[in-house]
Amino acid sequence: MNLAIDCLKAFLIGGLICMIGQALIDYTKLTPARILVTYVVSGVLLTGIGVYAPLVKFAGAGATVPLTGFGYSLANGVVEAVNQYGFIGIFCGGLTATAAGVTAAIFFGFIMSLIFKSGDK
Repeated sequence: MNLAIDCLKAFLIGGLICMIGQALIDYTKLTPARILVTYVVSGVLLTGIGVYAPLVKFAGAGATVPLTGFGYSLANGVVEAVNQYGFIGIFCGGLTATAAGVTAAIFFGFIMSLIFKSGDK
């Protein structure tokens, strides 16, 4: 039963985050790229002021999988690196914390480019 509740919380929070993104696409003149950047920066800012960590604890993957979760990972990586290495951690912490995700995105994007032919519609 606990797994079902955790899945429901993740679905609701993740769905709410995605619903906000869809509303921004439908009702504003923001481009998808600007919305993407807004989500990542929002994740960093919400983590910085201490709001996003409780949301991650509550919703799990529902809060870490969307783009705001990438910002959360960047911010946490910087904080950990600053605590460990000092000032230089500002420059290396975010990259270290998100390197696996960025590498996977590049790798799978490359594989998909080999399999499928891209083109304009």
